[in-house]
Formats: sequence, structure tokens, C-alpha cells
Amino acid sequence: MRIAVIPGDGIGKEVTAEAVKVLEAVNRLSSKPLDLERLPWGADYYLETGVTMPPDGYDLLRGFDAIFIGALGDPRVPDNRHARDILLGTRFELDLYVNYRPVTLLHERLCPLKGRRPEDVHFVVFRENTEGLYVGVGGRFKAGTEDEVAIQEEINTWKGVHRIIRHAFEFAKARDLTKVCMADKSNAMQQGHALWQRVFNEVAPLYPEIEATHYYIDALAMYMVLDPGQFQVIVTNNLFGDIITDLGASLQGGLGLAASGNLHPGRTSMFEPVHGSAPRFAGKNVANPIGAISSAALMLDTLGLVDESRAVDAAVRAAINAGECTADAGGTLGTREAGEAIVSRLRF
Repeated sequence: MRIAVIPGDGIGKEVTAEAVKVLEAVNRLSSKPLDLERLPWGADYYLETGVTMPPDGYDLLRGFDAIFIGALGDPRVPDNRHARDILLGTRFELDLYVNYRPVTLLHERLCPLKGRRPEDVHFVVFRENTEGLYVGVGGRFKAGTEDEVAIQEEINTWKGVHRIIRHAFEFAKARDLTKVCMADKSNAMQQGHALWQRVFNEVAPLYPEIEATHYYIDALAMYMVLDPGQFQVIVTNNLFGDIITDLGASLQGGLGLAASGNLHPGRTSMFEPVHGSAPRFAGKNVANPIGAISSAALMLDTLGLVDESRAVDAAVRAAINAGECTADAGGTLGTREAGEAIVSRLRF
């Protein structure tokens, strides 16, 4: 399988390097080889060439089985146009409509909530990834004056809402899960979110074995803190999903541990840790590589390499249990040493 690797900027390069070490170890131990091909796109490439990505870049990416990408963002590019073209552009051009965020507590010491165990924080969030408020529809009138008017439009289509909600139920069904919760703000946003209500109420009866519930997004955020154990699958729109998945990451121990995938089932998908590029920490060997490594495991699972994915997850959990991790997860290791601790625990 061909995997495109885009290292990213800042600490993105460092944690991507550790994830690549894990994938290379999987290559040595598994009978299903991965062909990892590095693409140079990022801030350095843009500053050297003036090109964010080549004109045929999206078509090139479609030729891979998956894309693995590090965090993007560099203060030398104030408008981050390279990150917009590479990351957001790929999401839209490849129609990666599923943002997949597992929320998995690896050890109870990592959870900020008192007395919570791994079985209490174990759910997934599916965020619609190509519509909503992030489509860039809107504008500013009389910008920079006291009469400035700014308009940002939210776009919801039946197709977009239907396919993300169906994906959430299909995911639950395939894994014998019994709960799907949809979150919106239809009590205040009565047009666009009425569509979410209609589609959810049409789709849910097709899965009678799954309990379908609904919360307004503010109530959902509250219940994620009060009782995260009630959730198995959550599905919501682009903006709300962006917010609550960072809350979910906090429940599992922080953004440095959080993995994600941007999927179009059956097509090329993209996987990334969700923390930023953190330029002030770059080159200091302090960044947590677990988010990147767990994103690699998510990629393996999505590609059908289930045993390999489970082996990586088991190695991550073993390293956490042993305290062989970076300071944010309770350890004393650097980025490289934490990655090596995980590689050393890989077993098939």
C-alpha cells in the first residue's frame, strides 16, 4: 500500500518522524508491506519555491492509498496559506467528509476528571468535514471601520448531513455498538439545523438495534464532562465537532495524545495528529509523539491492517502504563525516546 507522508512544520516534523519509525517497524514485522513516500510540502517548501503545493498535487494524492500528515503552521508564513492549501484544500478537493476522532483514555492518571477509568472515557466523534461554517461563504463590508459588517454563512445540504449521519450509524452497527448521539443547536439555528433533525429522525429508525439520542450542543458539552461513559458514537456538524473533539482530547489527557482521520470511505483518506505545530517547542525534543503514532494506527485500521493497528495501540498503551512517555503524559522521556519506547514494544 502506498502512503504519502507530509511531515508538516514545527513539532509536526518531529512527531511525524516517530510515527514513521513505527510504520517502518510494522513493515519489518508484518507480511503486508507499506510503501512510504515523503512529499516535501510545508512552510520550508513554500518559502523556497513560492508554491504551497504543485498544480497537480491533489491528483497526485488521489493516487495513494492514504495520506499521513503532520501539523502545519509557521510564523514565517503569517497567513498560513500553505497550511490552508495543503490541509483544508485536501479535505475539500478529496471530499473527505468524515472527520473521525476517537476519544480513548489510556490510563486513569491522564484524565482531569476525578475517579474516571479507561472504560469511562471511550467513544468516537464524527464531525461533518466539508460543510457548515468552514466553507468560507460570506464577506466583510466597510472592513476596518466602525461600520464594519461581517457575514459568515453556514452551509448544510441533505447530501452532506445524510452521509455523515449514515456513517455514524454504520460505524456503530459494524462494531456492535448500541448508542449514537446527534448534537445540533436546532432550538436557536432553526433553518440549517432543522435539516439535521429531519435527517437524523429519518435515518435512526433504519437501525432499530441502536439507541438514537439527541442533545443540543451546549448540553452535550456539559454531559461529556459529567458522564462521558454514556457516549459511544457522537455525530455533529463541522464547527461543533471541532470544539467538542478538543474537549474530548482533554478528557483523554490532552491534545498530544489525540488521533484523527479525515475519511472518504473507500477512497484515499488522510490521517493527522490534532495538536498544532507549536513552533516555540520545535527542535527541543519535548513534543508528545503519541497523537501521531495513534493516528498511524488509525490509518492502518482504516486500510484493513487490523492486527497491525491493534499491535501499535497495544504498544502505546504499554508505554503509557510503564510511564515511558513525555512529560505531558506523566513521563520523563523526550520525543525520540518516547517513540523508541513504543517501537520496542511492538509485537505481532
